[in-house]
Amino acid sequence: MLVVVSAPSGAGKTTLCREVRKVAKGLAYSISYTTRPPRPGEVDGVDFHFVGETVFRAMVEGGEFAEWAVVHGNLYGTSARTLEGTQERGEDLLLDIDTQGARQLRKRHPEGCYVFVVAPSMEELEARLRERRSDAPEEIARRMARAREEIASWREYDYLIVNRRLDEAVRQLGCIIEAERGRTSRLSLELPDLDLPGEGRRS
Repeated sequence: MLVVVSAPSGAGKTTLCREVRKVAKGLAYSISYTTRPPRPGEVDGVDFHFVGETVFRAMVEGGEFAEWAVVHGNLYGTSARTLEGTQERGEDLLLDIDTQGARQLRKRHPEGCYVFVVAPSMEELEARLRERRSDAPEEIARRMARAREEIASWREYDYLIVNRRLDEAVRQLGCIIEAERGRTSRLSLELPDLDLPGEGRRS
């Protein structure tokens, strides 16, 4: 199962994805490739795979991405090999990607679980961006304008989480993942002999 989480910049999706992996066991994480420089504290190969634009474009030409997009002037992409590897191992995969990438994946993987995360208000979203102290005022303005465009696409997703409190948002996302894992359309293994009613039988 693919669990795709999208949100405007500053809504807290990266923190949410990190924390939910502590409670939703057996959940692999897709580390995206990006051309943007690392922020303070970010580690290559842990937070992102940081590469130059020449390398990224070569990967695009080589068909190495399951999805990729230009976001806030930088390139981001998901490795196709990562998706293939988790599918072969039968693992669920969590992806933290923007709305453009989610749209691309939904065309190829409509059976995935798609979750959109928002801050309680635009004012709160802007405050969170300023608290990060990693972007200039003009960059924050661009991100806020982009946020309004992204929020308009929330109905393309299966679930909506309003991230008022991190612990509550983590609980909600964890519940969504567990519920989706139990969806009968996803189950391919034979159930044990529980004497359950089946087709052609009356309980």
